[in-house]
Amino acid sequence: MPVPPSVSSAASASPSAQGSIEELEPGHGARLASIAMRTWVYDAPTERSDKLGYLRAGALVDRAERSAGTDGCDGGWYRVSPRGYACVGKGASLDTQHPIVQAAPRGPRRGEPTPYTYVMSAAPPPHLYFRLPSEADQARVEGSTYKTHVALHEPRLSKLETDTVPPFLLEGNDLPKPYGSDKNLSYSVHRGRAPENSAFGLMSVFDWTGRRFGLTTELDLIPLDRTKPATVSELVGVKLEQGGAPAFVVPSGTSTFKQVGTQFQESGTAKGRTGWELTGKTHGGEHGLHETTQGVWLPAPGIIIGELRKDRARHAERGKKWISVSIGKQMLIAYEGEKPVYASLVSTGRGGMSDPEETFATVRGTFMIRAKHVSGTMDGNQGEDESFDLRDVPYIQYFHEGYALHAAYWHDDFGKVRSHGCVNLPPASAAWLFDWTDPPVPKEWHGAVAPQGGTMVYIHK
Repeated sequence: MPVPPSVSSAASASPSAQGSIEELEPGHGARLASIAMRTWVYDAPTERSDKLGYLRAGALVDRAERSAGTDGCDGGWYRVSPRGYACVGKGASLDTQHPIVQAAPRGPRRGEPTPYTYVMSAAPPPHLYFRLPSEADQARVEGSTYKTHVALHEPRLSKLETDTVPPFLLEGNDLPKPYGSDKNLSYSVHRGRAPENSAFGLMSVFDWTGRRFGLTTELDLIPLDRTKPATVSELVGVKLEQGGAPAFVVPSGTSTFKQVGTQFQESGTAKGRTGWELTGKTHGGEHGLHETTQGVWLPAPGIIIGELRKDRARHAERGKKWISVSIGKQMLIAYEGEKPVYASLVSTGRGGMSDPEETFATVRGTFMIRAKHVSGTMDGNQGEDESFDLRDVPYIQYFHEGYALHAAYWHDDFGKVRSHGCVNLPPASAAWLFDWTDPPVPKEWHGAVAPQGGTMVYIHK
């Protein structure tokens, strides 16, 4: 029986040839550093190939030991884990001790409700320091009374968890700016002020000169008494373990009941907006009591029940993952085939069911997730719902133009229309959904794209 050519060539390869093959694959100890806000990974070692996703400044990823070529890339294309090629140059380096890597103490906390610590700028917005400022520096930049401001506003920062001062800063180094980040005019120790109404994701929070500072993902150092910590919603969705319909308690809460023999007795209260899975059993019909998988019975007037649907694209029949978003119920349900597996309250566009071209309504129809970002900047032109310049919005999943599913760290109005068009999710629900949908984002990557489309999103009344 003839040996297939690929097997034959591998079997006859010399040890040196085998070594060359291994040098073109990651997994042998060599690593590549991202030094840009987006270091793109391509399907082949050329920019003419499809983009697969990207790394973010400070990330380290396994790479091949040897370049796969220099087509349009003087520094060489290197295969990275788990797939694709990155160009060494402005966006990537073979130096794993590059200043940007040293300056970024850690990457996002993947899988947690918020990948970073979040703060919103106060008025006036904070200065952007590029090195640890002395007390004299701070007085010169912010005025001699800055300590009075610190004393007045420092108490609101007490709940922020602190780290030690990053060694890179303690050594007296200036913070480098990743390629692709905002570059403002530099002064003696700062790069001017942040824009009005800014919000930041922080990689590190620490105390210096009796003042609390935060290190942003774009490697700026900001005094946190010039900001307000974001109050992140603790709302969570509900996992549907038995494939039952989801139900969420109305915001005001409701009574709970237990069955004792043939009688039903009030047994307590269910907190507003908590999620439950229903068994399908009722007492008194659909307007009576509904049984949950936890054995608790909830009254129909006190809950919002999700409607289980079949998708128009027939993904369910093929066993694929898909997402249903009801604007009327302000509820998202995730399915695997015909089985619902997760549900969450959401906030869709404040225009409700009106025309998305004329109002802040969420677009309706059937779409596919095209791009996913662990975090990214959004503004009013991209469907978010504040005047803030929102940095590092968590778990963004674009499905149509600027419309996306994403976490919202700036409000807790889930269950009501709120946004400029995007589908806002509680951070814990957004984190779960991000890890569940396609395309998957590899562990060390910050984003992934799917030109042919990933998980289906069906948005309806």
